[in-house]
Amino acid sequence: MGPRAAKRVALPIVLAALCGVAGATDKLSDLQARFDSETNGVHKARMLQRLGDAQFDEAIRAEKSGDYGAVDLIMEKYRDNVRAASQVLEKDSPDAEHHSNGYRQLEMHVQKGLRQVDEILLVAPDEYKPPLQLVRTDLLTVDDELLRILFPKKHESKPAVPAAPAGAPPDPEVHP
Repeated sequence: MGPRAAKRVALPIVLAALCGVAGATDKLSDLQARFDSETNGVHKARMLQRLGDAQFDEAIRAEKSGDYGAVDLIMEKYRDNVRAASQVLEKDSPDAEHHSNGYRQLEMHVQKGLRQVDEILLVAPDEYKPPLQLVRTDLLTVDDELLRILFPKKHESKPAVPAAPAGAPPDPEVHP
């Protein structure tokens, strides 16, 4: 294959790659705009699934190119979107135990987000880890809150130490 033929083959491939990156960015910004304008909590939680997946794809692209600053920003935006969806969902449907639609989708996607952050933390340079660790901590907090809302009876306060049954011998370590 001559140099002219190589150029004819390479040029469309390069253009397609550039259009793919631009298309992904446009898709992400369109999804973000739709997410931001959504007022229904259940719809916002469902929309977060598509938006979050697009953000994860963008974060993976940035990670492969070594742009960990962009990865941090993308994951922080994901965390902010999760918080926004959670707040609107709690406002619209406060009784998640009986109306769990939206809560379940959000909780499952937060789990997916936690896995994504964990994978990024494994390969990220040390100077980029603290912001990602904060994102992970915040996502864990939201996930715990969602689980508490979804399953309130399982998360009721339990005694720290189980009470000894009546008639049981006293603990030999404790002297009255």
